[in-house]
Amino acid sequence: MCELFGFSGRTKTDLTDHLKTFFSHSEKHPHGWGMMYDGCIVKEPVKASQSELLPRLLSNIEPQKTMLAHIRYATVGSIRKENCHPFSLIDISGRKWTMVHNGTIYSGKDTYKFHKTQQGDTDSERLFLSFIDTMNEKVCKSRLSERERFNTVSRFIADHAPRNKLNLILFDGELLYVHKNMKNSLNYKYNENGVLISTSPLDDTGWNPFPMTQVIAFKNGDEIYRGERHKGVFIPTLEYITALDAMNI
Repeated sequence: MCELFGFSGRTKTDLTDHLKTFFSHSEKHPHGWGMMYDGCIVKEPVKASQSELLPRLLSNIEPQKTMLAHIRYATVGSIRKENCHPFSLIDISGRKWTMVHNGTIYSGKDTYKFHKTQQGDTDSERLFLSFIDTMNEKVCKSRLSERERFNTVSRFIADHAPRNKLNLILFDGELLYVHKNMKNSLNYKYNENGVLISTSPLDDTGWNPFPMTQVIAFKNGDEIYRGERHKGVFIPTLEYITALDAMNI
C-alpha cells in the first residue's frame, strides 16, 4: 500500500533522477512522503507531487552513500506527519535505527501495547517500537557484534512475518537490512556504485525481484549477510486485492 526506496553505496552517488521517478508515483500514494539522507529525516503529510519543500530538496541534495525514502498510502493511521515514514530512534547503546515499511500488521499482539507511547497511530510505528524494545533487551545483556546485530534483526522479522505484510528497509548507521514477504512487491538493482532497492523499478534495465522471506544486509553497496528463509509468506486476502484494484495498482 506504500512504496519504498533504499540505497547502499560504495561511494557517494547522485540519486536525484531515481528519487524524482520514485516520488512521481505519489499520485497513487498521496498521503505523505519522507526521506533519510545525511543521517537526517525530512517528511511531510502531503502528496509528494504537491510538496513545496521536496523539489527544493531534490535540487540541492548532495550525493549520498545511504538513502531511504517512502511514499504513503494510508491504511492504518490518520494523515499526519507523525505517521509518515521513515521512523527513527536511538537504542540504549547509542545506535540510531531508521525504518521504512510497506505493509499491514494484522497479528499485532506483541506490538499493540505500544499504542500508548507512540507518537502517531500507525501499526508500522508500533512494529518499530517493538523492534527497538527487542534490540534494547539484547544490548542490555551484552555488546552485540555486527553478526549478532544482524541475527537479532533477522529473528525479529521472522517472528513477526506470519500473517503480516513485512516489506521493509532498516538502517543502523552501518548496515542496510532489506526484507520482503509478498511476491511481486520489491525489486533491486546493482549499479557501478552500489545497490538500489525499490518497490517498483525506476528505469528500464537491470531490476530483479528481491528474494522472498529472508533478511539480507548490505554494507557499502555489497551484500554481507543473508538470513535463513522463514515460512511467513504474506498471501493477500480478497479484501487486500480489492483495495489494490481500487488504487489501480
